[in-house]
Amino acid sequence: MPHRKKDIPPVDAAGQRLPLGPESAVLCRARDYAAGTVIPLHHHPDRHQLVYAASGVLVVQAGAGRWVVPSTRAIWMPAGIGHKVSCIGAVRMRSLYILPQAIADAPPSAATVSITPLLAELIGAAAIVEQPYVPDSRDGHLMQLILDELQALPVLPLHVPEPVDPRLQQIAQHWDAAPDDASTLQDWAVRLGVDAKTIQRLCARELHMTFGQWRQQIRLVRALERLAHGEKVIDVALSQGYASPSAFTAMFKKRFGQLPSQFFE
Repeated sequence: MPHRKKDIPPVDAAGQRLPLGPESAVLCRARDYAAGTVIPLHHHPDRHQLVYAASGVLVVQAGAGRWVVPSTRAIWMPAGIGHKVSCIGAVRMRSLYILPQAIADAPPSAATVSITPLLAELIGAAAIVEQPYVPDSRDGHLMQLILDELQALPVLPLHVPEPVDPRLQQIAQHWDAAPDDASTLQDWAVRLGVDAKTIQRLCARELHMTFGQWRQQIRLVRALERLAHGEKVIDVALSQGYASPSAFTAMFKKRFGQLPSQFFE
């Protein structure tokens, strides 16, 4: 019979630290959260984290932006980055905590990654591994395979970057309140009293995308959050300013490779 993992927490919102043996390159903590749970802003100074929901949907906010994380995805959170986690629906969270030196070429910033069926099973198995484990053992080989799989995961476009410039912040705040607003780049240039090229330069410098790409990304990620709450595609499409559900569906599939109805299956 497998042994249950000792319930010793990693660094949490209260600042409690997990005492780990030197051989624990990877550990997994399994926790279940009720719908609407919010894990306040916190960080893990000494370990990277893979925030994964075996079921349910997470919205993760960090200094660099906002991510929507369904159960077939996870978010990579580098050590030291503060983040806040909100649960949409009931969530079965399975988080990995990884020593930075244990994984080569880790993403330097937070990113959404795809979770393969193999990695999902490995994470489930890691949740019952005793800590600390011996590297040259069944548990050690399991954890090493997790590290190998993590280095092959593709990064997914489920991120809305947060601007620093106050003019871009004004646009972002307006879109949060009125995502269906059809104001053009030129409209915003007039409203802000700047040249349209200034806004484009700010978008390229801070967000690494054009004004139009930024607006589209905000709409699609906000749409993901609403779909995760169970709203109908037609209602979500119209709320985000799309002319029709078919226009929204076409853009969604082009961006994410799946229909909206398939994304959370």
